[in-house]
Amino acid sequence: MTPRHFLTLMDLSKDEFKTLIARAIELKSMQHSGVRYEPFKNKVLAMIFEKSSTRTRVSFEAAMVQCGGSAMFLSPRDTQLGRGEPIEDTARVLSSMVDCVIVRTYAHEELERFAKYSKVPVINALTDMYHPCQLLADIQTYIEYRGSIQGKKVAWVGDGNNMCHSYMRAALQFDFELAVASPVGYQPNTDLVNQCRDSINLSTDPIQAVTDADLVSTDVWASMGQEEEHSKRAQIFAPYQVNSRLMSFAKSDALFMHCLPAHRGEEVSAEVIDGPQSVVWAQAENRLHSQKALLEFLLGNEE
Repeated sequence: MTPRHFLTLMDLSKDEFKTLIARAIELKSMQHSGVRYEPFKNKVLAMIFEKSSTRTRVSFEAAMVQCGGSAMFLSPRDTQLGRGEPIEDTARVLSSMVDCVIVRTYAHEELERFAKYSKVPVINALTDMYHPCQLLADIQTYIEYRGSIQGKKVAWVGDGNNMCHSYMRAALQFDFELAVASPVGYQPNTDLVNQCRDSINLSTDPIQAVTDADLVSTDVWASMGQEEEHSKRAQIFAPYQVNSRLMSFAKSDALFMHCLPAHRGEEVSAEVIDGPQSVVWAQAENRLHSQKALLEFLLGNEE
């Protein structure tokens, strides 16, 4: 059987997403109630990380262990990938020994090549283009606090990066309106904008994007691999800080999200991220539960 992969949010149907999010909420309730549930007994997850990680690594590893399975962390220093072994060869060998692979890398094309030659499900743990697992947690969190996100207005303020791209895809899959505000030269991928044209509004004005929004989200101004651009970006993005003034243009009950790590005083003020509208800690915890549901779905499709 050809394995199901999760490389972008377009790899599942709208109905599958509804089921998966509902299941994530159920799994969270089970864990909080002390229910022991071990569907991954004797299952092994391989985790290939070419970029650093806290939440993604810990949530996937904890998900496997809590559900009776195991996970192994592989960095370039630990594998032949770091010495130039072709991705295709690593995919063939590794997928003959484990039940699922997550990959955090730079170029999205490398992830696609790995998945093409893998015999088991492959999950995107972040590339420079997309971060779909984070959106599972974000949507779960919104539903827990406010109900369905369908028809709501979501504002993305800041860099048109992999998180922005994933929100654009999420707008298609979950039927919400997305308003993106990014500086000229830092807007999202043009081809992707054209694909999502009916679901997004693109501007350079953060106030316009946030006005009447039900959810406001942002990310760091310089992503991994862009650290040398930090000073330049800090000047360009300064008007895009999510602070109390900007949040005042959103709906009074609007939520604030951030995928973390956050830089208080840069992309978000401390009063917002630590304030009553912020749900970033629930959002971070939900990485664990939504990924349990994702693993259950993908491994179940392998049976």
